[in-house]
Amino acid sequence: MTSETSLNPNIKWFVLVSIGVGTFMTALDISIINTILPIVTKAFQAPVNQTEWISLIYLLLVSGLLPSFGRLGDLKGHKNIYLIGFSLFILGSLLCALSPAIYFLILSRSLQAIGAAMLSSNSPAILTKNFPSTQRGQALGLQATMTYLGLTVGPILGGWLTELYGWRSVFTINIPVGIIAFLLSLYLIPNEKPHPEEIRFDYQGAVFFLGGFTSLLLGLSMASEWGWLSVPTIITLALAIILLGIFIWTEKSSQSPMLDLHLFSQPGISHSIFAAVLNYMCVYSNLFLMPFYLLQGRGLVPSKAGLIISIQPLIMSIIAPVSGSLSDKIGTKLPAFLGMLGLAVGTILLSTINDTTSIWLILTYLAISGLGIGCFLPPNSSAIMGSAPLNQTGIAAGLLATARNVGMVLGIGISGAVFTTTLTKHHSAISGIFSAVQAGFLTAFVISILGVLVTGFGKS
Repeated sequence: MTSETSLNPNIKWFVLVSIGVGTFMTALDISIINTILPIVTKAFQAPVNQTEWISLIYLLLVSGLLPSFGRLGDLKGHKNIYLIGFSLFILGSLLCALSPAIYFLILSRSLQAIGAAMLSSNSPAILTKNFPSTQRGQALGLQATMTYLGLTVGPILGGWLTELYGWRSVFTINIPVGIIAFLLSLYLIPNEKPHPEEIRFDYQGAVFFLGGFTSLLLGLSMASEWGWLSVPTIITLALAIILLGIFIWTEKSSQSPMLDLHLFSQPGISHSIFAAVLNYMCVYSNLFLMPFYLLQGRGLVPSKAGLIISIQPLIMSIIAPVSGSLSDKIGTKLPAFLGMLGLAVGTILLSTINDTTSIWLILTYLAISGLGIGCFLPPNSSAIMGSAPLNQTGIAAGLLATARNVGMVLGIGISGAVFTTTLTKHHSAISGIFSAVQAGFLTAFVISILGVLVTGFGKS
């Protein structure tokens, strides 16, 4: 378990503000990009299979680099890596806004992704080191609130900016916000003591993890398009298994591993990360299915559908700090268990929606899901960060963020496969959309029940 550090009781709230602004910016960027993809496709007259790499390259690089930059933060100082991440993210945003061609935009998004990985893998570690354990859940809950607010505002702001100023403004908005967040972090986050120089960063492990994990996510992300039994999918997933196998072998023999595998023996680490993956699988399954139901099934306009879906992150943003504070007082297990149970209840209710379900009932079901998600994530994050040794909080934060991305890819992949398969059986008829959505939600419910069991019976 982490030990208490000497904390300035006044500075921690300034640290939270600095981290919160950065968290809001990166969450905003994730959610805002989806609103411009069709417009970018048209602007560059590019095929969709090229445009989709604007999002895919970001996901792959962020996911593959999170543990590496978390470990680098442990060695070189979390504040240092965090500030470098801001610089790269701002520069990448500027280059995205100035992109003359689709390939330049994709490369610029790669630079953005590297910066985002530095930010996401070090922000929870900075909060953990600057807040006492009695307020860790509260701090992580408030950070989660900023994430949900960014996810909520993103689609609305993206549509508004694109309509008024064009798609490039979606990237331009990151520059002033990023500069403000950078300056706040520079002056408000305390400096850290340097780590002993004799402990070196494991570049070999970082390379194998990046190659293996990006191959895994690429194969899972593209399997529905390539075909699950197609040659590209099989080769990509086989490469992932080989590279990740080499990574595990090298980490076991390394004197200074990028990922200390003994970390998973810490009480609360393994089951909490597994529970987080299951939670995010269910969350992103639901987010994937709802637009099909509202847009294609019920025929709503995108603006109205967006408002309906936004109820979930809105509720999440309200309940997250409450749940985090509660977990500081009564422990992380019960709030996380109740949160996972709430998500399961909301998901099984969503599996009943059809062509006659009232909008108010849909909002209620989404609100229940949002209540569960907001209740689960802060104590789950606190359990992971609190179980990590003080000199490995960065790698723990990286694993936590990696769990989110793995859950997203698996959730969308599985629900997408179930949705597509069910819809094909109904010959893509409108009535088939409701059956396909219901099947997808039932699948997500099964995943959430597994999450309930893991959260309820796992070690604290």
